[in-house]
Amino acid sequence: MTTMIELIEWLGEDRSLALGGLFIGGLFGFLAQRSRFCLRAAVVEVARGELGPKLAVWLLAFSSAIILTQGLILAGLFDTANVRQLASQGSLSGAAIGGLLFGIGMVLARGCSSRLLVLAANGNLRALLSGLIFAVTAQAAMSGALSPWREALAALWVIDGGSARDLLALSGLGRSGGLVFGLVWLAGAIVFARRSRIAPWGWMGGIGAGLTVGLAWWFTHRMAGLSFEPTPVQSLSFTGPSADVLMRVLSPPGQPLNFDLGMVPGVFVGSFVAALLARELKLEGFQGGHAMRRYIVGAVLMGFGGMLAGGCAVGAGVSGAAVFALTAWVTLSAMWLAASLTDWLVDRQGAARARTATAPSAP
Repeated sequence: MTTMIELIEWLGEDRSLALGGLFIGGLFGFLAQRSRFCLRAAVVEVARGELGPKLAVWLLAFSSAIILTQGLILAGLFDTANVRQLASQGSLSGAAIGGLLFGIGMVLARGCSSRLLVLAANGNLRALLSGLIFAVTAQAAMSGALSPWREALAALWVIDGGSARDLLALSGLGRSGGLVFGLVWLAGAIVFARRSRIAPWGWMGGIGAGLTVGLAWWFTHRMAGLSFEPTPVQSLSFTGPSADVLMRVLSPPGQPLNFDLGMVPGVFVGSFVAALLARELKLEGFQGGHAMRRYIVGAVLMGFGGMLAGGCAVGAGVSGAAVFALTAWVTLSAMWLAASLTDWLVDRQGAARARTATAPSAP
């Protein structure tokens, strides 16, 4: 606590928040790059009945985020009273529809928003373009031309904040039940990881990426308690923050800093450093116009869907799930469903048609 007070006195509240975001984002970017952490890859494995290393890494991150977050709450080091995903009014229709759109988009773009940022730092130009389109669409959905559509869909089914959005309160499990839930999923993740014989970086990167979610919750909670100005209590997310960073780049200099404005560049830098040390930096582009159209459509669907749902594959699927926000779990479920169906309809069926078309005809 004393160290954080000294940091605020030295740098000020805004710079301290941004520095914390830069550090935590850098850790996440480094670990996500080394472990290949990706929700889309995990969903595709499950949809194809493989249950391999990609699912193991995602489960390690998911369960670790829940365990640390719920552990911090039980220890009195983190309070969810001011967490937006729980305290404010939410939208179940937005969570469901937005999650479906995001799930379709992340399969078409071959990665969720966080994965695109990680890949862009490694030299993947497809991910860079898709990430920029994602951010522009998210901004348009938040306060631009697409905002009326987002507001109309979100208004279809609205729920109050508080216990109405808290799955642990609704189920009666309580915080201890949430911790046990995370431990059960961690046990499952360990089984899959051992069966798949994932590399050491898969273990360390998956668990570490999940722990950064809990670390972000703790850090922003502490900063909110020490700051004179209202400070959001938040964790890792990439929809709204990506739009904020884009607008900050286009705005005049001198605007106040915040956690997101450190976190997003931090993920990029962390992933770049990881790829540099592993000698995995490589420029990659599109292969034909069809691929470009696919990525662009996927990025647009993710940008609008993520803003409608109130979170992306990390923001809702891990950060929101770690505090057991009802809307986050609806979003995550919708993402899994839509991504699985899209993989079957677009990728697997498309590959089957291509094999049939190229197969030699019988004499």
